[in-house]
Amino acid sequence: MLIVGPNLTLDRTLSLPELRPGEVLRFSKAAITPGGKGVNVARVARSLALPAHLVGFAAGRTGRAVAELVADEDLAQSAVPVGGEVRSSAIVVEEDGRITVLNEPGPSISESDWERLETVTEERLGDHRILVCIGSSPPGTPRDGYARLVEHAHRASVPVLVDAAGDLLAAALEAGPDFVTPNLGEAEGALEGHSVEETSADTPDAPEHARVAAAALVRRGAGVALVTAGGAGVAVDGSAGAWWIEAPAVKVVNPIGAGDAFVGGFCGALERGAAVREAATEAVATASASVETATAGGVDPVRVRALIDGMHAG
Repeated sequence: MLIVGPNLTLDRTLSLPELRPGEVLRFSKAAITPGGKGVNVARVARSLALPAHLVGFAAGRTGRAVAELVADEDLAQSAVPVGGEVRSSAIVVEEDGRITVLNEPGPSISESDWERLETVTEERLGDHRILVCIGSSPPGTPRDGYARLVEHAHRASVPVLVDAAGDLLAAALEAGPDFVTPNLGEAEGALEGHSVEETSADTPDAPEHARVAAAALVRRGAGVALVTAGGAGVAVDGSAGAWWIEAPAVKVVNPIGAGDAFVGGFCGALERGAAVREAATEAVATASASVETATAGGVDPVRVRALIDGMHAG
């Protein structure tokens, strides 16, 4: 799979007993890793022994350092250099399991910067079976940035999955992506024309809201819409039918990157020739296995297979 994750980041995963705003606090542990949704998908692909290539902006000195960290993980990449500095994210993990994520917006880019990313993507399309456009993009990205990538891919007869929010997702729908995989909040935000980062998936009516959103996304242009509702599961809608796939019960260690693991599992199954419903089931299992690990995008393929078998048995 070819993964366009424009907004690379330097993740700082920081542990402490309790986050108390307004106080001076000292972290007990700190892990510095490359991050961003595209990096997480590439990690999942590597864990599942799937070929993948990441395209993203490497801004300034920090961006070069992030690209080196990505290379250290043996993830294939094309780092597009731009001005400014790459963003940083702080992921604060408390002893009780509560997680707070602080995301910077990323460096400002120009139209010519985006065009260079498009060119790199277009040059590599012929080597891959699916294009993944995922995550936020830096300030200055054209509203139709992902839509333009969808059009490039379709001219090359390559299917496209878009996992985004806000205007990026809304505009991409106009280009007819083959698959979209927003979470419930992102889907409702794009459909209703406002920004929604998260909608609680813990409410009893979350599955029904996800079903409604998936159907609406298909009417807006998606070939298949898969709307995730956290640990509850995913609503799938498209020409082949509509389903709700319930997620298995697992112990959550780190929920960060679960949606990215979902995308990696789904695309991996598609590349192996799976039908949409089977691929969605594998995606749910991959996401569930991911939250059992400490690293975003980390999955154990043996655990994924066990969860799939359990879901089929159930």
